[in-house]
Amino acid sequence: MKPMSTSKPKRTIEEAVHYALGARVRVEILTILNDGAASHSELAKLTGLGVSKIGHHIQEMVESGSIELAGIERARNQNVHIYRAVERACISDSQAQQQPSEVNNEIAAYILQALMAEALSSLWVGKLDARKYKVWMGWRAMNLDAQGQEEAHDEKVDHYQRLVDIEARAADRLAESGETGTPTVVASLGFERSREKRTPIHEPPEKTD
Repeated sequence: MKPMSTSKPKRTIEEAVHYALGARVRVEILTILNDGAASHSELAKLTGLGVSKIGHHIQEMVESGSIELAGIERARNQNVHIYRAVERACISDSQAQQQPSEVNNEIAAYILQALMAEALSSLWVGKLDARKYKVWMGWRAMNLDAQGQEEAHDEKVDHYQRLVDIEARAADRLAESGETGTPTVVASLGFERSREKRTPIHEPPEKTD
């Protein structure tokens, strides 16, 4: 396999993530590549689109930097382009403090891109139905002091580590039983809002039975 080429993306990282999540076919491409590298023709087959129809989306995503060209292989006297998801290693708090803000923002962007693609894809196929599947979702915009921020942050770190430990124990049981398991997405997020807390001037209407 030839090494991948690098070039300056045509969109900022924020624009690239927004573009990648802006169409269902691109979301499907992201979820497919989250499982591993795939060729142009494999992506076309797995999405149900023709090679020519999906080509534009792949090219734009590569040029934007939301997916990568992993390499080029030769097959039947033709060049076969292999694509992969963009992955950035998880880093500790101390490592994040030593890195430029641009790098930290890039890591956050790719995590959000992968997570939102998986969530949207599962929503479309009905797998976020808590009546049929093991689903728990919730979010809350909190107003925290400095100590509250530290406590919430530490809780998120501990929570994610517990999930990693659960995965390890499940892997041992699956290896022993020979079962395939159920592909499951878990996440732990916590961040400061983009805007200050707003005091609404309009009162919501009262609920009626």
